[in-house]
Amino acid sequence: MTTAAFTAGTEARFAVARHVADTVLFEGYVLYPYRASAAKNRLRWQFGVLVPPSWSAATEEHDLQLTECLMEPRTGAELAVELRFLRAQRRTVEELRPDGTFTPTGELHLADRLLVDWDEGVEERVTLVAAVGDLRGDGTVLPFTRPAAEEVEEVTDPDGRLLGRLVRRREEVSGTLRISATELDGPYRVERLSVTVENTSTWTAGQDADRHAVLPHSLVATHVLLRLDEGSFLSMTDPPEWAGGAVAACRNLRTWPVLAGEPDHDDLMLSSPIILEDHPAIAPESPGALYDATEIDEILALRTAALTDEEKREARGTDARAAAVIELADTMPPEVLERLHGAVRSLRTVTGPPKPAGNVLEPETPWWDPGGDTGVDPGSDHVLVDGRAVRAGSRVVLRPRLRRTDAQDLFLDGRGALVEAVLHDVDGGIHIAVTVEDDPGADVRREQGRFLYFQPDEVEAREEA
Repeated sequence: MTTAAFTAGTEARFAVARHVADTVLFEGYVLYPYRASAAKNRLRWQFGVLVPPSWSAATEEHDLQLTECLMEPRTGAELAVELRFLRAQRRTVEELRPDGTFTPTGELHLADRLLVDWDEGVEERVTLVAAVGDLRGDGTVLPFTRPAAEEVEEVTDPDGRLLGRLVRRREEVSGTLRISATELDGPYRVERLSVTVENTSTWTAGQDADRHAVLPHSLVATHVLLRLDEGSFLSMTDPPEWAGGAVAACRNLRTWPVLAGEPDHDDLMLSSPIILEDHPAIAPESPGALYDATEIDEILALRTAALTDEEKREARGTDARAAAVIELADTMPPEVLERLHGAVRSLRTVTGPPKPAGNVLEPETPWWDPGGDTGVDPGSDHVLVDGRAVRAGSRVVLRPRLRRTDAQDLFLDGRGALVEAVLHDVDGGIHIAVTVEDDPGADVRREQGRFLYFQPDEVEAREEA
C-alpha cells in the first residue's frame, strides 16, 4: 500500500470523473439568491455529512459511510482510491476600531460587496494506491487527520486604507479509510470491494451544542472515487444477469456507487451520497456551476441576473463561488442563455448530425410537425374505457392507484374529472387530459392548457347523465 501521488495515467482518469464529482462536492453549497441572509442558506450541508461519533450517538446523523461494489480485476491489478470531502471553514468578519484593535461585527460594507460571517467549504483529499491482492482478508486501514488552522485576511478600501479583516478558522478533523476485497464463489473471477469512510474525531458536544457547532468537526459531501488500472467494475444499477445475486448482497450505507467517466469505459467508479445513474455527465449546455440542481439553469440564470444591486453586493460578499455565479449571470451572452432553454438528445440519430452551433441541435426540418398531422385531433379523438367512448367533454373517475406512478396522484383516487382532450404520442401511447371537478382553479388551468394526464387504465368511464 502507498499514499504516494497517483501516476499520470490514474490522475488523468480521475480528472475525467471529477467533472461530475465536483458537482457532488458542491451541490447545495450556496443556493439562490446566493446570499447568506436568505433563509435557505442558513441550514446548509445536507449531503454526505459524517459527524463525530459523539454527535452520531446523540442524534440521527451518522459517522460512517459504506460502499460495496463488484469488480473484475486482472492479475496484478492496482486499485487507486480518492476520498474527497469538504471541511466547514468558519469565516468571521471583524472591523478595525479607532484604538487599532479588531472586533467582530458580523458585516462590513465595501463599495462592491457586503462581507458577512459565513462558513466556507475547503476541499480535502485522501488518496491511496494498493495492489488488489493486498486488500483480501482484513484489507488495509488508512487513518488521516487534518489539523486545526487559522488564517487572517486584511480588508482594505480602494485607497489601501485598512477597514477590517476576515478570520478563517478550521477545526481538527480525523477519520479512517478502510478497504478490503473478498473473492466470490462462481465461474467468474469477481470480487466484492468494501470501502468504509468513518469520522473518528474526538470532539465532544457540550450541553448546548447544536448542528452549527458540530459542522466544523464533520466530513461534508463525502464521496469516493475508485479506479482499477487493470480490470473493470460492474454496474450496480444494471448488472449482467449472472451477477444479479452478488449485486443484491452488497451493502451500501448512505452512498451509492455508479460507473463514472465515458460510457464505453468501466475502470472508474464514483460512490456518491447523491444517487446518480451510470456514467453521469454535465450537460454541454451548462454555462458553469450554479450549486442548485433542484432548479433549472435557465430560471436560475434569469432570476440571478434580475437581483437588485444591493442583493448582488451581498451575494458577492457571501462567498467567492456566489460572486462567480453573479458574474456568470451578468455576463452571459444571449446565445449561451438560449442554449439553456433545452435540448432533445434522443433525436440526434433521427435528425442526423447537428449543424456546428456550440452543441445546439438544429435539424434542417422538424422530424414531426404536430400541426401538419391530420391523423390526430385531441378535441375529437376518443378512446374506449370500460367499453365506452371517452373523449373531450366526457366525465370519468380517476383511479391512479392502479399504477402508483406519482404519490401526488394518489390523493385524486376516486375524484371525478372532466376530459379536456385525448392525446396520442408518437410512440403510440394514449393520454387523457383532465381537469378535476370542484377544482376552483379549473378555469385558469383550462385557459393556460395546464391539465393532469392519465392513461386509459387509470380512469373509469361514468355514465352520461
